[in-house]
Amino acid sequence: MSQWTRTALKILSSDQLRTSDTHLYRLDIPALQGIDIYLKDESTHPTGSLKHRLARSLFLHAICSGKVREGTHVVEASSGSTAVSEAYFAKLLGLPFTAVMPASTTRSKITQVERLGGRCHFVDHAAQVYAAAEQLARETGGHYMDQFTYAERATDWRGNNNIAESIFRQLTEEPHPEPEAIVMSAGTGGTSATLGRYIRYAGLNTQLVVVDPENSVFYDSYQQRDSTLTSQASGRIEGIGRPQVEASFLPEVIDRMIKVPDAASIATIHWLEQILGRKAGGSTGTNLWGVLQLAQEMQKAGKTGSLVTLMCDGGERYLDTYYNAGWVAEHIGDITPWSEQLARLG
Repeated sequence: MSQWTRTALKILSSDQLRTSDTHLYRLDIPALQGIDIYLKDESTHPTGSLKHRLARSLFLHAICSGKVREGTHVVEASSGSTAVSEAYFAKLLGLPFTAVMPASTTRSKITQVERLGGRCHFVDHAAQVYAAAEQLARETGGHYMDQFTYAERATDWRGNNNIAESIFRQLTEEPHPEPEAIVMSAGTGGTSATLGRYIRYAGLNTQLVVVDPENSVFYDSYQQRDSTLTSQASGRIEGIGRPQVEASFLPEVIDRMIKVPDAASIATIHWLEQILGRKAGGSTGTNLWGVLQLAQEMQKAGKTGSLVTLMCDGGERYLDTYYNAGWVAEHIGDITPWSEQLARLG
């Protein structure tokens, strides 16, 4: 093992020790008494999103596999947050980094990648990122990190402070420590794979429910058991949903999927800001809308218990999109019907 590799692994370990856990908030929702809803705030990571965990794992996996060495040009296909997180770790390790992303990616994420010393390479459509990243890695003699393939295998799903272990540890002293369900959206599918595997490994009765936005093929693929589905439509909820079924998406560990309208996702993050005082990204809205549907089903069935989901990133990255009324009206449409439903919850 080279001295550079030893040093790189120590740097990654140090980052994990400094950022070992994130907060788990309990939401106060008057209309859902008896059902405790928890939101794990992954926006507090140094790079501002859940993807901080994934990026660290991907770098560890690539370095220990001998794919990334001193001076290796790292290339990633990303819609934004993974690119920011990988740019952060590339800078820590002194490696050149390029993110291949759709031209529609929010300006704030592009700026963050560039501020961390990374470069952005743009394509017109999300489906083009794969081939462009592979080609760029070949041309530069670099390494294509390929989060969509390696997300589910780079993370130690049995423990080692992964997202699932952290959630269940934090719930230990709560009234309902074993939740009815954990709700998660899928981008690579890596986080849902980790959650689903850990639930089974720990022998828990918790269900894994995966929510999917419009213009994504995951939901239809799950229902039809067809992994070959593709879509030409572009997603509007950044970071989740894909135009093809990714290798890291494991339907076998999922108990149920829910399709969430994009307008519901955006209405939900505005509602969340009113009750939590925090802005969140669109994927958090997708997650929380799914949780609220489950909570209302539990209420109708006379059940009590808990539900958990994630705040994947903060809303500050989306001030010019999801928190801009003009942009929402033009790109998402009228969110009023969804907002009115949420208002009835308190």
